[in-house]
This record gives sequence, structure tokens and C-alpha cells, in this order.
Amino acid sequence: MMDSTINPFTLSSKRILITGASSGIGRTTAVECSRLGASLVLTGRNEERLQETLLALEGEGHLIMAAELTETESITKLVDNVGLLDGVVLCAGQGNVLPMKLATRQKISPTFEINYFAPIELVRLLLKKKCIKEGASLVFVASIGGIDSITIGNGVYGASKAALNSTMKYYALELASKRIRCNSVCPGMVNTKMIKSGALSEEQHKADMEKYPLKRYGEPQDIAYGIIYLLSDASSWVTGHSLVIDGGVTI
Repeated sequence: MMDSTINPFTLSSKRILITGASSGIGRTTAVECSRLGASLVLTGRNEERLQETLLALEGEGHLIMAAELTETESITKLVDNVGLLDGVVLCAGQGNVLPMKLATRQKISPTFEINYFAPIELVRLLLKKKCIKEGASLVFVASIGGIDSITIGNGVYGASKAALNSTMKYYALELASKRIRCNSVCPGMVNTKMIKSGALSEEQHKADMEKYPLKRYGEPQDIAYGIIYLLSDASSWVTGHSLVIDGGVTI
């Protein structure tokens, strides 16, 4: 067991809930957290893929609970069984490439349901049930598209992440009296299935990559390490902050 006075980045003795843990950034974050000693509760829509994540974890005592976070019954069952938490990583989300002139309310709603309303409702219920300990850390996975990276076709996704970033700051202020810290990470483009299923071809991705000063897209580990920092005692004086991890593209 690692002592936080020796290694402030250790997650030993911390119980952490991670949403969207069946793939991508969520799965990688779960694996890396387990390597630093965390006890994990993993949720996602696909139980089979959650099992795959579980098998990749180090340590023992981890749990998986399949849940559809946009459904009241499912999210309530998750909260009723999650136990006391030292950390929450709100990673579940989806993309939406859509020009604003075509962004009807019907086309916007599904993106906001999973990217914004689901994590906000989950946090509300966890607080109501007193599942989040004093001194805990909440990490919202947002996007540079929700700050100042404005690109054609990304308006709906960016708006959902901007709303998430803004709400995170209000949580940070309102929960500070309980020493519950709230922050977000804002990735640039990351090599996950989400970007590969989008509207850009491989050639377009290569051209876009050239805009990044570090000449590459991020890997899920790049984002996971930022999340771990915000979960750990190394960031004990950090709250209300949006941590940009983007290979320098926003400069």
C-alpha cells in the first residue's frame, strides 16, 4: 500500500465510481486507477464490455454495474447500490457532428441527455443519498469544444460540454464547504472509437493532426493521467478548474 505522504498521486484506499467504463477514456482511466490502488465501481450500458474492463484491472474488490444513465429507474438502482465514494469520474458521453442550421431540438436532445443531463442527475442523486464523502473529488470529462475550440459541425457537442463545464464550477463553489472538489478535464481529439465513427476520413484526421503542435492526437492514457491527478491528494487545493489536455492545439 502506497502512502500519500510519499506518493501524493496514490489512489490507495479510495473508492471511485467511473461512468462510461466499458470503452475508451473510461476504460483506460479504470485500468490506470486500479494500478494506483483504487477500489472501483464501474458502470456503462454494455455489461459484456464492462466485464472486459474488469478483467483488465489490477487488485481486488472491484464491482461492475450496468446502467443506462438516461433512465430514472436504472440510475436510481445504481445510486442505491454504489456505497460510499471518495471519487467520481463522469466519463459517459457521445459525439454529434451536426451543422447548427440543422440542429433541431429533436436532434439536439439525445446529445444533451447523455453528455449533460445524465451526469448532472447522477451527481444530484449521489449527493442526496450521501454517497459522496467529505473530501471527495468529482471529475467531469468535458472537451476543448466546450471552451474555445470552435469548429464547423461541432456546435451541439460543444454546447453540451460547455454546459457541463459551467455546471462543474457551480458544484465546486456549492460543495466547497464539505471539501468536495469538482473539476473537469477538457481533451482535444483522442484516439478512441468515438472519433473513428465520426464524419472525418482517415486522410482528414491526418490533416487535422498537423494542426496540433505535438503532431498527434491524444491517447486515452493522456487523459486518464490528468483525471488521476484530479482524483488524488496531489490536487487537494484544486477545485473549479478545467484542465485542458490537447497537445497544444488551443494555443
